[in-house]
Amino acid sequence: SLYPDRIDLGLGRAPGTDPMTSRALRREGLGAEQFPQDVAELQRLLGPLDASRAVNAIPGAGTNVPIWLLGSSLYSAQLAAQRGLPYAFAGHFAPRLYREALRIYRDQFQPSAQLDRPYAMLTVPAVPADSDEEAQYLTTTSYQRILALFRGQPLWMKPPVQSMAGLWNAEEEAGVKGFLGLQLLGTAESIQEQLDQLLDSVEVDELMVTVDLHDPVKRRHALDILAALEQFQAV
Repeated sequence: SLYPDRIDLGLGRAPGTDPMTSRALRREGLGAEQFPQDVAELQRLLGPLDASRAVNAIPGAGTNVPIWLLGSSLYSAQLAAQRGLPYAFAGHFAPRLYREALRIYRDQFQPSAQLDRPYAMLTVPAVPADSDEEAQYLTTTSYQRILALFRGQPLWMKPPVQSMAGLWNAEEEAGVKGFLGLQLLGTAESIQEQLDQLLDSVEVDELMVTVDLHDPVKRRHALDILAALEQFQAV
């Protein structure tokens, strides 16, 4: 309301936290089946002020904040298409369905007051570094974090390790690496090539990149590497 046209609003069905915190917030009873109605209600609340409506959002009414649907499933792709909303697919943790979800979204898209054509974003993880060897070392931070997620442990950002041997078993290793199936890893040249291959395989309008590094200096350097790539300079 104070500074319009500066934010987008992403909506997803996930509780946004771990099960224990969700229970503490009394959110576990909110069924995902209610999600389409929640999206429609929020669109109304952010739309024009309606004096005849019992409840209005103040501030909020009349802002028409652009709403994105976030998802990692085919259901979310279908809902975004049906409601004519932009769609962001969570490839940074659910890469298996990204091609099919984005295809369904584009094929089933219905124009709306917000959007006259499909508009999609894909989120991918990345670990850029000055050498492929350093990138392999730095990505063990992500390995440890995802492993903790699988085991139901706190998701602290741990420093990288020289080897994951002894920290996971073969099944866990396969699961963690599958989780990171769309990860961009290596030098600027390596990532440039990986990006070219990715963008040749799927039609997206935007990319969002997550960079999970323990050292903030390394993370800033990784972002600098990404910012210098041809694909991101074209945005």
